[in-house]
Amino acid sequence: MRYDTIILGAGAAGMMCAAHAGAGTLVLDHAKAPGEKIRISGGGRCNFTNLYAGPENFISSNPHFCKSALSRYTQWDFIDFVGQHGIAWHEKTLGQLFCDETAKDIVAMLVENLKAAGARLQLETRILDVSHDGNVFRVTTDQAGLRNRFTAKNLVLATGGKSIPKMGATGLAYDIARQFGLPLRPTRAGLVPFTFPDGRFKPLSGTALPVRAKANGPAFDEALLFTHRGLSGPAMLQISSYWAEGQPVHVNLLPEIDVLAALKERRKSDGRRQVRTVLGYLLPSKLADYLATEWALEGNMADQSDKALVALTEQLTQWALVPGGTEGYRTAEVTLGGIDTDALSSKTMESKTVPGLYVIGEAVDVTGWLGGFNFQWAWSSGWVAGTAIRSRA
Repeated sequence: MRYDTIILGAGAAGMMCAAHAGAGTLVLDHAKAPGEKIRISGGGRCNFTNLYAGPENFISSNPHFCKSALSRYTQWDFIDFVGQHGIAWHEKTLGQLFCDETAKDIVAMLVENLKAAGARLQLETRILDVSHDGNVFRVTTDQAGLRNRFTAKNLVLATGGKSIPKMGATGLAYDIARQFGLPLRPTRAGLVPFTFPDGRFKPLSGTALPVRAKANGPAFDEALLFTHRGLSGPAMLQISSYWAEGQPVHVNLLPEIDVLAALKERRKSDGRRQVRTVLGYLLPSKLADYLATEWALEGNMADQSDKALVALTEQLTQWALVPGGTEGYRTAEVTLGGIDTDALSSKTMESKTVPGLYVIGEAVDVTGWLGGFNFQWAWSSGWVAGTAIRSRA
């Protein structure tokens, strides 16, 4: 069975690419339904892009690579796309856009558009082998025990990374890339909770508060959530993509106030109260009690010298913690690293050494922040590859 283009992966990037590559395109996926990660994202409402999406919101060995795709197909283009299909949406914090109803609306939109463009979608299909004979790519598949061989002059790798293996995520794109000689950057879990093997935060499980967090990268002002395993919440997920094993994470527990001034004021107004009691006015009570015990905070506020308050301020605003690790790909939202951008054209997403081979989405060494940025990369890279393929048809 011959096609112009075969796309491996019916996720966000793959379906976006198919909708623009057009007729003669076959999309293959192992899942029973397309766009499963889209369906579960954003609590079932899909954080489909971000108003502030730009190159500065992405991590890559080459931070310039994503600029071309993001500038040619922007968040505004996808917002228009969504609007044309009558999908109502709303903005949450920090420019994050969500569907009013359900993420299934985004999936349905993509499926409708790829079919309207003349592309074919085939699900529950396992990839057995991929090869190239010098003229065309050959893909051997297994669907319900029936083997098929497809050929195409273009092959698009859109199978994502290793994150959330229970949904079928594998390193297939990386295996195929190696087969064709494309270099890879080391991969690891990103946007993932931290773990502390000593279980130190179990007493605080379920406690959350706004913080400023940092780990070898920019600081993020978002929520921290204590869990029985360790630290989670948007702030921790964001900095996990910058964290290196063995390194500390730094947390400001009170980023919105002048902590030293607040403590001195409390010394005047609540001098007879214990330090742990006053901390409970500034922080969730469970956390205040925990820190008072952990840091051996004793005595009344009136007994605290300026030096002691300065030291407490540093503890509250520069709390340094060394995680034992992360929860890994099991709960990671993305995979950092992947197929090296040096091997690809930023204008078309095509391999520089294997004509007709394209790589898009999460499989590429481009990883966005939490908040709709990774979906925008899927839309932008998928659009770039799809339009490049159609222009050469």
